[in-house]
Amino acid sequence: MNYDERQHLVYARARALPPETMTEWLRAFARHAPAGRPLTVLDLGSGTGRFTPLLAEEFGGPVYGVEPSVRMREVAEAGAAHPAVTYLEGSATEIPLPDASCDLVLLFLVLHHVRDHQAAAAEIARVLRPGGRVLIRSSFPDRMPELLWYSYFPGARLVDEQVFPRMEPLVEDFAEAGLAYVTVDRVQERIADSLSDYADRLRLRGSSTFERLTEEEILDGFAALDAAVDTERVARPVDEESDLLVLERS
Repeated sequence: MNYDERQHLVYARARALPPETMTEWLRAFARHAPAGRPLTVLDLGSGTGRFTPLLAEEFGGPVYGVEPSVRMREVAEAGAAHPAVTYLEGSATEIPLPDASCDLVLLFLVLHHVRDHQAAAAEIARVLRPGGRVLIRSSFPDRMPELLWYSYFPGARLVDEQVFPRMEPLVEDFAEAGLAYVTVDRVQERIADSLSDYADRLRLRGSSTFERLTEEEILDGFAALDAAVDTERVARPVDEESDLLVLERS
C-alpha cells in the first residue's frame, strides 16, 4: 500500500475519531501499559500522527512516531507539535531506535501492511525493555466484528478476511521473539455521530481496503449507503467493537 500517492491527502480526515473515542482508546492503552511513568513510547506506523502527541501527554515520556511513508510523516510534522514527539523514517522490520529503548509499542491498524511478521516481532522485541508491552489494534479474521460498512460493501469483508492476520499464528510469531500473550481487550468505540457523518467519512476512501475493491463495488456500496442516509430521520451513532491484543516482553 503506497500512502504517498493519495492516502496521505485524506487519511487524517477520513480516519478522524470523535474526542470521546480518542479518550476511550487512551484509557485502553493506559490499562495495559507498564505501571511506571514516564514511559518511552514507540508509535509504530504512526501515519499522520493521529495518536502520537496524545501518547506523549498520556505517558509523559518521549514518543517516537516511526512511519515509512514520507508524505504521511510530512502531514504529521505539519500538525499539532509536541516537544516530546519525534517522527522518524522506518518500518516494523527496520526501527531506527537503540536496543531496549522503549517501554511501550503501539501498532494501530498496521500489521496487515507488514509482510514479515516474524521479522517485525524480532525487531519490536529488540527495542523493548524487559517488562515492556506491545499493543496491537487490528482486525482478526477469526474474530471479525460485524462492521456497518460491510452491509454496504460486502466485498470489503472478504478483502479484510484475506488481508488481516489471524490471531493464533500472529501470537505464535511474537512468542518466538520473546513477546508473550497477555490478553485481548475488546474496545467499544464511536466512529461517527450519525449515518450521514459516517457516509461522508467513507466517501474519502481513507481505508486501504477500498484500493482492493472494484469501482463498481464502490459505486454500488455508496448508492446503497446514500439511500439509507436519506431515510435517517434521527441521527443514529455508528459504534463498533475493536480488538486490542496485548503482549509483554519477557
